Amino acid sequence: MHRITLIEGDGIGPEVVGAAALALEATGVALEWDRREAGAAAAERHGTPLPEETIASIAERGVALKGPTATPAGSGFRSANLALRERLDLHTGIRPCRALPGAPTRFPETDLVLVRMNHEDLYAGIELPAGGEGNERVREAVAAAGGPTLGADAGLSIKPLTASAARRTARMAFAHARSAGRRRVTAVHKATVMRATDAVFLEVAREVAAEHPDLAFDDRLVDTMCHDLVVRPGEADVLLAPVLYGDLLSDLGAGLAGGLGLAPGASLGEGCAVFEAVHGTAPRRAGQDRANPLAAIRSGAMLLRHIGEVTAAHRLEAAVAAVVAEGTTLTDDMRPSGRPAGTAAVGAAVVAALGR
Repeated sequence: MHRITLIEGDGIGPEVVGAAALALEATGVALEWDRREAGAAAAERHGTPLPEETIASIAERGVALKGPTATPAGSGFRSANLALRERLDLHTGIRPCRALPGAPTRFPETDLVLVRMNHEDLYAGIELPAGGEGNERVREAVAAAGGPTLGADAGLSIKPLTASAARRTARMAFAHARSAGRRRVTAVHKATVMRATDAVFLEVAREVAAEHPDLAFDDRLVDTMCHDLVVRPGEADVLLAPVLYGDLLSDLGAGLAGGLGLAPGASLGEGCAVFEAVHGTAPRRAGQDRANPLAAIRSGAMLLRHIGEVTAAHRLEAAVAAVVAEGTTLTDDMRPSGRPAGTAAVGAAVVAALGR
């Protein structure tokens, strides 16, 4: 029996996570769900978007299946995702971007994995609004250190990037490449401009690459990588990046592979792992049985593989691929013409494919 924390999240989360849970159960793997809360709805009920009971559940079980959580733009509470990664030290994100036959894409050759840092970088949460005392002190320190004079109306976001954090993610990227039968890791950066941060990341990536001579390694500027992905997506293999570039590139990769509705993901640490789709809460689709559950189901397949249920993971992935290839039971983001299916119907189609 595998004990797993289940977090439905906000918006379309309950619908897609519900479909994913049913699909995982249909594989025949013995699962015990511990249902917990996180996100905006949790904040309304508990006064916090990340209740301590939720953190404790994941820490005890070591693995969770999670739906998307809402975060106010520019104000309110901080992202539950960022807080969860920090509290459980989920230092690395893994986001596969693989096109399936029948998926709505002009780039069927897309088959890459984005491995990104989850900590530090511009997502560190070191935000100093204009007019604050901390902001003024930092502007004074920058000027005293020979930097530019920053105006009093400048908002500041500080970008820390340590060699130790970069090394953990780089090692996980190479380990994933080897276990998944990949051939090359590409470090994505902007070290030509950000020499105090991205240059550290690149140097660490090169050091870790030297520990893995059986795998090819190269590096590319992030703007060049964006261009190359659109022009030659089939050449990309494993992309290693800091969190901001990784976030952008994973959405680009998802688009190349057929859309966010198919994009799974995971956040991993040394003792815990949280699996969730890359997409957000899509509030306009919430409660309408219109959301695509396949990304959540594919995230569930990643979870099964993580807990050692490799055969079940392969069966679930094959079932998703069969439903996409058949093309008759898909949500409207994947079936622009014809009558689209609802969330529950797509989930049921995956369950049916498992039984064939």
